[in-house]
Amino acid sequence: MKKLLLIATVVVLVAIGIGAWIFVGPGTRFSGTKETLYIPSNGATKLGVLDSLQKHKIITNTAAFNMLAGRLNYWKNIRPGKYEIKKGASLLSIVRMLRNGQQTPVNLVITKWRTKADFARAAGAKFEFDSAAMSLFLNNQDSLNNFGVEPQTAMALVLPDTYTFLWNTTPQKVFKKLADESKKFWTPERLQKGVEKGLTPLQASIVASIVDEETNAAAEKGQIASVYLNRLSKGMPLQADPTVKFALNDFGLKRIYHKHLSFESPYNTYQNKGLPPGPICTPQKKTIDAVLNAPETNFIYFVASPKFDGTHEFSATYAEHLQKAKAYQQALNRQESIRKNKG
Repeated sequence: MKKLLLIATVVVLVAIGIGAWIFVGPGTRFSGTKETLYIPSNGATKLGVLDSLQKHKIITNTAAFNMLAGRLNYWKNIRPGKYEIKKGASLLSIVRMLRNGQQTPVNLVITKWRTKADFARAAGAKFEFDSAAMSLFLNNQDSLNNFGVEPQTAMALVLPDTYTFLWNTTPQKVFKKLADESKKFWTPERLQKGVEKGLTPLQASIVASIVDEETNAAAEKGQIASVYLNRLSKGMPLQADPTVKFALNDFGLKRIYHKHLSFESPYNTYQNKGLPPGPICTPQKKTIDAVLNAPETNFIYFVASPKFDGTHEFSATYAEHLQKAKAYQQALNRQESIRKNKG
């Protein structure tokens, strides 16, 4: 009798051990170091979760997961989102993570984007919503009213940086965070510098966007900004080539010809005086600061340096500018001639 009781006890203990191991031992099935489970907002159901776990071969025992999830009351509180599951995670830890809504953060890295379409594509690749949803938001005046911008000026609130969100964040909440960060950037000191330059935050951002498209040389951004500020103060057209490229939606143009300058668009600063309706790219924070801290100069013109080192030559008179422009064209022609001969 004692022997049978001992055997029964051992059997029970083994069964308990096996059962416990099923729930607390390694419960993943995939071969990589991690796998991502996406639970969409419109598919946050028991069937949807189980189907996704099976389809992507994330767990080893779906029946055990189902039972454990029921015991821990997960099925009554499914939270949509993006969940990163590491190889070797137990079923218990996975269920707890899902039940507690411990989503994996999504980083939206904003660099230099030229158009709202660029923004929409990048966001659509990172979040649950698609690019069309973000485009709809950015082009809807009713959506933008709360942020004090219009479709043409919305990108002025999008400053290059890395922003952290949850995968199922809506377009409105994504934009709100960007707008909030933009508001923080515009400190009283920066606002005052803008006043001294005669610029609102929007105008400073537009000027900075043009400067960013003109050069990557940080050391001369203030000088280029001074040229455009001088032209504005004199009532001259900006005549900024990057605005023509933006108007044409052709950012690969190497040279701007007369046929390009005649293109009708409010962004064509050869045809229209003053600033374009909105920024032509997402300006860097450092470039906005370069505009706000632009030196007082008498420069009205600039042309690319014949050294082809990414810098520019600045002039206060048109005659001086013509000489420097001629030197650049000659250097460019020589370079093209050498390239053709090598070809």
